[in-house]
Amino acid sequence: MLERLQALDDRYNKLTDLLCDPDVLADPVKLREYSKEQSDLEETVMVYREYKKTVQGLADAKAMLAEKLDDEMRELVKLEIAELSEKQEELQSQLTILLLPKDPNDDKNVIVEIRGAAGGDEAALFAGDLFRMYSRYAERQGWKIEIIESSPTELGGFKEIIFMITGKGAYSKLKFESGAHRVQRVPATESGGRIHTSTSTVAVLPEAEEVEVEVHEKDLRIDTFCSTGPGGQSVNTTQSAIRITHVPTGLVVSCQDEKSQLKNKEKAMKVLRARLYEMKMQEQQKELADARKSQVGTGDRSERIRTYNFPQSRVTDHRIGMTLHKLDFVLQGELDEIINGLITAERTARLQTDNESA
Repeated sequence: MLERLQALDDRYNKLTDLLCDPDVLADPVKLREYSKEQSDLEETVMVYREYKKTVQGLADAKAMLAEKLDDEMRELVKLEIAELSEKQEELQSQLTILLLPKDPNDDKNVIVEIRGAAGGDEAALFAGDLFRMYSRYAERQGWKIEIIESSPTELGGFKEIIFMITGKGAYSKLKFESGAHRVQRVPATESGGRIHTSTSTVAVLPEAEEVEVEVHEKDLRIDTFCSTGPGGQSVNTTQSAIRITHVPTGLVVSCQDEKSQLKNKEKAMKVLRARLYEMKMQEQQKELADARKSQVGTGDRSERIRTYNFPQSRVTDHRIGMTLHKLDFVLQGELDEIINGLITAERTARLQTDNESA
């Protein structure tokens, strides 16, 4: 493991030199390629350097202990050895996890689909809450959001909303959000003050490139229709909305967010490719009997993955048993604690699986 880590450190240093090379700086393709490679290596290399520093500090402390010391200094050195030994173990575990193969989709943009499920108007309102939560989280990450399709309700919720999030590592952090989200609260329309339980489903799909999913024009049926809802004078007068049916699978995607028919078609094709890519991934996972089985869950949308309890200001992620009593902050997009917990749980489970199969 240490030889591999040192090779990564050497490569990181080499990339630093390359990124200062005038020839590379003049070549946008190489500059982007080397910058991404260095960025991908950075966390592992920084932890490895901290590990080397800790190992050296531990060796120095043990050497000092062999010298003639007074009792007070000897106790201080023993304390330092204990602290450094614990830190070495922690860093070694961290490095083992960092060396696990990355999910090839982790760096991709995502398409998020939120739908109100059980609960009627209240489920649609909760779908709106989830959309705003992810929007604020995306803003905190410096990511860009683009709505593809939405079906708003009169009360301010959404029967369905589909949007794209563009930014580095979007899928790596949001992939655990797929599933059924449950809300427990007193609806605004409830005069008796009773707590209702409603659900909305979330699907997070990695954006698929054209080279990853081959879509033939002959397999598509494309219909145009007039947009509905807000949008100015052109609404209901121009056939800018697009509906694409992928005949072999029966998948149907529509988009009417843009005034341009061409832009609506481009957005709809992105959603279609993402859904076809997800189907392809699911088929591959079914073929692999030992596909990732972790405490994070299977990602099945029928799973109840999280509960948002308003009376108790509580959020519980059922996959990792994490409960936070700060619902308001979570709905404002402060999802880091939950998402980091899910990432840690997934990595730990993968490490355990790798150890069992070794």
